[in-house]
Amino acid sequence: MKAFLEQLAAKYQHNATNLLAILRAVQARFHYIPEAAITTLADLLSIPRTQILAVAEFYSFFHLTPKGQYEVFISDSITDHMLGKHELMAYLSERLQVAVGEVRADGLVSLDNTSCTGLCDQGPAGLVNGLALTNLDKARIDLIAELINQQKPLSEWPKHLFAVNDNIQQTGLLLASAITPGQGLTTTFTRGITQTLAEIDLSGLRGRGGAGFKTALKWRFCSEEPETERYVVCNADEGEPGTFKDRVLLNSYAEQVFEGMTIAAAIIGAKQGFLYLRGEYLFLYEKLLALLEQRRQAGLLGQNILGQGITFDIEICLGAGAYICGEESALIESLEGKMGIPRNRPPYPVSSGYLGKPTIVNNVETYLAAAAIAVNGGAWFANLGTEKSKGTKILSISGDCKRPGIYEVPFGITVQAVLDLCGADDVFGVQIGGPSGMFISNQELHRKLAFEDLATGGSFIIFDNSRELLAIVKNFTHFFAHESCGFCTPCRVGTSLLQKQLDKIVDGHGSAGDVVALEELCRLIKQYSHCGLGQTAANPILTTLERYPEIYQAQLKQISYEPGFDLDAALATARRLANRDDAGAHLAQIGEEHD
Repeated sequence: MKAFLEQLAAKYQHNATNLLAILRAVQARFHYIPEAAITTLADLLSIPRTQILAVAEFYSFFHLTPKGQYEVFISDSITDHMLGKHELMAYLSERLQVAVGEVRADGLVSLDNTSCTGLCDQGPAGLVNGLALTNLDKARIDLIAELINQQKPLSEWPKHLFAVNDNIQQTGLLLASAITPGQGLTTTFTRGITQTLAEIDLSGLRGRGGAGFKTALKWRFCSEEPETERYVVCNADEGEPGTFKDRVLLNSYAEQVFEGMTIAAAIIGAKQGFLYLRGEYLFLYEKLLALLEQRRQAGLLGQNILGQGITFDIEICLGAGAYICGEESALIESLEGKMGIPRNRPPYPVSSGYLGKPTIVNNVETYLAAAAIAVNGGAWFANLGTEKSKGTKILSISGDCKRPGIYEVPFGITVQAVLDLCGADDVFGVQIGGPSGMFISNQELHRKLAFEDLATGGSFIIFDNSRELLAIVKNFTHFFAHESCGFCTPCRVGTSLLQKQLDKIVDGHGSAGDVVALEELCRLIKQYSHCGLGQTAANPILTTLERYPEIYQAQLKQISYEPGFDLDAALATARRLANRDDAGAHLAQIGEEHD
């Protein structure tokens, strides 16, 4: 082990900012992070072992206890539930002879749930040793179980098990005709770097991750910082359930994304860029590395790009399963090899980002659009959309529709028009922007996708009238409780309390007072949480309670109070330790009945 760790540390220049990559390699080798490896790495990287331990515990894809040689995760996203995930998970558990959350006795395989894998258009989906599994059904599960029991290397598994399709259903300004490699840079250098920033300003391009900050303004702020060392970061950690557009853009349009990052680097004066790729997209990693090398060979990355005296290169950093790292400051912390805990702001990344230096963080789609605007001009882009929302938006559409996949639509389009495009009817409601966004009813389908109405990072989940609203809300609420980074009390404790309070109501044990308490808890979490995760964690409850109070009311019992947990059951451990099980060792909880 020691020789392996020494070689690994040397490969990454003994630099602790590469801790995630180092731990990923250790995990791949041993199927967990051994205690001895933590101690050795602490010496090799000159950091406290507690720092390594904290990082290993923070990310869901790292484990401190042994997992199976085949580590299988199945996505627990609502879209997977809608496709029969529960039944398939039970079947897989039976076929593999391992309980969910456990490692088989022979150590060959482990099985567990995971959050959305970014494969909502081709689920139920999962991962095996980090590689994507799509379109799972009983036949595929039979084959997977057989391959695992035969201990077949993943390289010998049938390719169709790992097939990930783009499912591009509608193209527009950006997807219909990608620019050729180098075209954006050539146009930028010919026009002038300052003039190209002016074109991006004219285009009205706003951040496509959902926040919608004006791109040209962010880049200008960063370029004006007195510090000369600056960084470009592409946020490809799309962990929002129902979102998968960045996966498609990086699979089929990565050259243009890299071009956009390089143009941004020329504008702000950066020499180093990072693509932060979510761990669930491991299957894209080698392909993206090869594309970067091609660009270096073509003079589009590296020293003296296209003979213009500009130096810039891009490194790919893989995440390790943490939804919170989609928040830009948490992402930067992760890039630095730390836990992905959001920073206090200000200062903002444009003045103090990666390693405390000025940094721009933009979404994959934003860089894609910027490269196209550099070629075609700002007016070309601004001619579509609305006054405050220029250009097009790329949507990830999943759920109850005939044609799930990727749709590029002009900003200002109505929800109904989008539903018509993807073949959705008998619609009950639509979740816009993922769980952190808004649930709208079928009485609001006239509303428009735009920053001035329904802002979205791209997730568009459709539910028909066969779906149970509270099951949807429960899935989203459990997701936030699971993904809370634990930094601040309102989110760490609040999301857990929110989950328990909602479960009590959904399970038919709630009273009118519990709904009031639920709303108050939602407000507290929203108001006092440190970052966007906590501030939006209550949205699934608040937006549905506003639209469907009668559904919540229908779950309530006609009592003034019922305990939220079983006090007597909580004393089971104490009874066992005291070797008592008589009547005096039990508690009775009685709810007062009312007419």
